[in-house]
Amino acid sequence: MNIAQIAKMAQQMQTQLAAAQEELREATVETTSGGGAVRVVITGAQELRLLEIDPRAVDPTEVEMLQDLVMTAVNAAISASKELERQRMATVAGGVGMPGMPGFGGPSAQSRIR
Repeated sequence: MNIAQIAKMAQQMQTQLAAAQEELREATVETTSGGGAVRVVITGAQELRLLEIDPRAVDPTEVEMLQDLVMTAVNAAISASKELERQRMATVAGGVGMPGMPGFGGPSAQSRIR
């Protein structure tokens, strides 16, 4: 393989990486906590799109519980978003982990990816 072929492959990978990043900005994951009392939708780029709280979950005497539910749902959504990023970037890299590439590794989240 000569330097021109390597440069061409690098350019193709850069184009694929840019496309994957754009897909991540549009893709969303949805998580819930408290049996659906709190719902969070976040993009693959970790941008919060929706935070929905069931009115029945709002009890002025239990604000701490609601805060915990929101934090749990947001953290689950971030984890799911990172898993989505890892999956998309792995396809760009041909399924081979690349040192220094964001999104490789980390735990899987059980969430709905759209």
